[in-house]
Amino acid sequence: MSDLGDRIATTLRRERERRDLSVSELARRAGVAKATVSQLENGGGNPSVETLWALATALDVPFAVLVDEGIRSPTLIRAGEGTAAVPATAADYVAVLLSASPPHARRDIYFLTAEPGSIRASDPHSRGTVEHVVLVSGRGRIGPADAPFDLDPGDYLSYPGDAPHVFEALVPATSAVLVSESR
Repeated sequence: MSDLGDRIATTLRRERERRDLSVSELARRAGVAKATVSQLENGGGNPSVETLWALATALDVPFAVLVDEGIRSPTLIRAGEGTAAVPATAADYVAVLLSASPPHARRDIYFLTAEPGSIRASDPHSRGTVEHVVLVSGRGRIGPADAPFDLDPGDYLSYPGDAPHVFEALVPATSAVLVSESR
């Protein structure tokens, strides 16, 4: 098992049991196969961003809860070295958790990388979620699925994360910092 696999397994089981859900019921609520949930709880599999988001939403917890390392001392993550990198299945898109929200605060920080050719379409997250994006490099079409904005490096955008939204790289090596905040 990998460190990330261990974290996902432990947290997924803990959060499912906290809500008194069976593996079957969690799988049904998340729209994933029961075998996938079982495999993840046993530290196996290679879950996509979509699967983890679906499970987090079904458990009503932030995505970061499933992948957070729990480190509370000074943390330096060099570019390309994040340990909680989770790829998407339907787009060339990787989310690296940089900082999970501490208890009673609700914000997570991610560094995103994406390549042109596919759109990362996100289903709505928990009610009240707001996403903040600062484009670091490249060019991206980001925001509400029905009316995204074209961003250049240094541009900032805030939009409802509890509605369908997209992230599309328009040029190679597009990257951004995303802060997901739940209210």
